[in-house]
Amino acid sequence: MAQVSLKTITKVYPNGFQAVQPASFDIENGEFLVLVGPSGCGKSTMLRMIAGLEEISEGELSIADLVVNHVDPADRDIAMVFQNYALYPHMTVRKNIGYGLRNRKIPKSAIAQKVAEASAMLNLDDYLDRKPSQLSGGQRQRVAMGRAIVRDPALFLFDEPLSNLDAKLRNQMRIEIKALQRRLGVTAVYVTHDQVEAMTMADRIVVMNAGRVEQIGTPAEVYHTPATTFVASFMGAPPMNLLDGQIAEGAVRVGDLTVCHMRQDTSGQVIVGIRPEDIVPDSTGPITVEVDIVEELGAHRLLHGRLGGQPVSVHVSKDSPVTTGPLHVALKPDAVSLFDLQTGDRL
Repeated sequence: MAQVSLKTITKVYPNGFQAVQPASFDIENGEFLVLVGPSGCGKSTMLRMIAGLEEISEGELSIADLVVNHVDPADRDIAMVFQNYALYPHMTVRKNIGYGLRNRKIPKSAIAQKVAEASAMLNLDDYLDRKPSQLSGGQRQRVAMGRAIVRDPALFLFDEPLSNLDAKLRNQMRIEIKALQRRLGVTAVYVTHDQVEAMTMADRIVVMNAGRVEQIGTPAEVYHTPATTFVASFMGAPPMNLLDGQIAEGAVRVGDLTVCHMRQDTSGQVIVGIRPEDIVPDSTGPITVEVDIVEELGAHRLLHGRLGGQPVSVHVSKDSPVTTGPLHVALKPDAVSLFDLQTGDRL
């Protein structure tokens, strides 16, 4: 295991483009940290700087208390699993898994033992003599992970490893990767653009946007107390409702509706954030949502309509007797988040 420390890490390309703005955070021993954000936000660049595949423009990167800014990738004691698996098509699964060890002149008996252990761990025993072309996408992903496992690295790096898989297989592999990381106890950094992957797999999440770290926290912290409107809208499916509102005389209002009261003596325009599941149907509720569309999703329903004249989504159970038209609702306690209208920062 290894602790990783980033101190004002920055990436600026020769053309002047700043791919990663100064970022500082620590990754604890045995932690599963997920870097998440939309395409082009700098998350893969951050991972590649940790791996040594991208030069660090400014700042200091330490792995296990050793500054590695100028240490070659091969000497950083890391293993990386890529999106495209990077398997050798002419080699069997057995040879693919052990290839890195053979390059390091490890004795054949030791290679065979490590390959056998990794194969058993990943349920690949029946496929060791097959070529990659004879495997499914999930099996190829397991082979790529096996090749990383046999190296006994201090740090695992995953660069969107599940992007090429179908939805059902992604769900299965998410569970397998998390369970494997727990079993090995190794520190892991995982890059994805899928916020569901981030929420379900991470011990902590780093949310990135346009090269900037927007928020660092546990999945619960990022979901329930987003630091910015970007985090609020990016994390969650469906995302948080963000409504134009105002504070006056201790009341938070959206249009003509009062959504909550607050003790602070503040006033002015704000952005009001409410998670869809925090809006609860209530026949005596003080707020009315005009429902336009009912979206059936099996285990639950999504109601899309308007609150105070603004678009809003409401999450309800599959048994809720709802139709289009007026729906009286109430808000769960502490359901409302307030954000600065200009900066988008949480108030």
